[in-house]
Amino acid sequence: MMKKYLLPLLMIVIAASCGQQENKSEDTGTATKEREVWSKEKANDWYATKGWLAGSNFTPSTAINQLEFWQAETFDTATIDKELGYAEGIGFNVMRVFLHHLAWQVDKDGFKNRMDTYLGIADKHHIQTMFVFFDDVWDSVYHAGKQREPKPGIHNSGWVRDPGKLYYDEPSLVDTLEMYVKDVLTTFKNDKRILLWDLYNEPGNSGYGNKSMPLLRKVFSWSRQVNPDQPLSAGVWKPELTDLNKFQLENSDVITYHNYNKEDEHAKVIDSLKKYGRPLICTEYMARTRGSLFSNIMPLLKKENVGAINWGLVAGKTNTMYAWDTPMPDGKEPKVWFHDIFRKDGTPYSEDEVKLIKSLTGK
Repeated sequence: MMKKYLLPLLMIVIAASCGQQENKSEDTGTATKEREVWSKEKANDWYATKGWLAGSNFTPSTAINQLEFWQAETFDTATIDKELGYAEGIGFNVMRVFLHHLAWQVDKDGFKNRMDTYLGIADKHHIQTMFVFFDDVWDSVYHAGKQREPKPGIHNSGWVRDPGKLYYDEPSLVDTLEMYVKDVLTTFKNDKRILLWDLYNEPGNSGYGNKSMPLLRKVFSWSRQVNPDQPLSAGVWKPELTDLNKFQLENSDVITYHNYNKEDEHAKVIDSLKKYGRPLICTEYMARTRGSLFSNIMPLLKKENVGAINWGLVAGKTNTMYAWDTPMPDGKEPKVWFHDIFRKDGTPYSEDEVKLIKSLTGK
C-alpha cells in the first residue's frame, strides 16, 4: 500500500543472519525468552505444504478502513461472505487483511470473536488469511466509532495508520500495543486458518524512516515470546530504508515484499531476494497504470513460485480503483482502474484478467 513510492530496479541485497534466543527489555534489561527465527529448512518445509499462494489484500467494499471493517457496528459478514466467494471463484486461496489496535482496545472479546467469524467465512471459501498488525501508511490520526465518508475520486481517502501519531504523543501506548499483539497472537497461535502474521506494513513510510525501528523491534520480540505456529514476517518495500530492511530480512521467517513495477524490474527484485534461501511472498503488486499487471506479473510469480497477493479485490469505499497520484474529484470511474478486480455485483473489471487468473490458479 505504498503512498506515491516506487521501488527502484533492484532491491538492495543485505547480508542476513538468522536466530536469536532472548531479548533484553529496553526498559528493564531483564531477559525474556523468545523463540529463534525459523531456520531456512523449516521455512521451506512449511512453504512446500502450501501449494502456490494467490490472492488479494482484502477490505470489504462497505468499509473505508480497518476500523469500519472490524468495529461491531459495521462488521459486515454478508459482504465479506459474498466477496470472498468472488475470490474463491477465481481460485484465490489467501487474503491479506489489516487489523487495528483501537478496534481491539474498545472491545477486546468482541474483536477477537469477529476475527474468528471472519476466519470461519474465509475457511468456508478455502481461503487462508495473513493478518497485518501495524501500518505506517495514510492518515496519522483516527478515532473509534463512525468513520468519515470517502472523498470522491481520492485513493484510500479514509485509511488510517496504526498506531500513527499517537505512538509518539502518548508513550504509555506501547503497553497497550504489547497487550494487543500478545492477546491476539495467544488466541490464534495454533489456528490453521491463519497462514502468516505480517507484523508491520511498510515501516518507515510517511516520512518516519528509522523512527519506526523501535516498534518494529518490539513487535517481533512480543510475537516471538508468544511463539505462534504460523511464521512471522514484515515486508521490505523501499531499498533506501537500509537499517529497517536489514532488520526485516534478518528477522522474518518467510520473506515478504512489495513491488509495483514492470516485469523486468520485478524479476530483478525476486533474484535479489532469492539469495536469502527463504520462501518469497509478494504481498502487494498490481497497479495497472504503472505497468504492474496481472498479465505480466502473475505468470512471473507463479514461474518463480513466489506467492502473489495483489492490492484490492472489490472496488468500494477505499477508492483504490483511483491511482495514488491521480485524484478524480468528480468521482467518475477512471478509464483504467489502478487496483481491484471486481465490481460490487461480482462482475469483473476485465474478463480477460479473470480468465488469466483462473488459468494460473487452475480454477
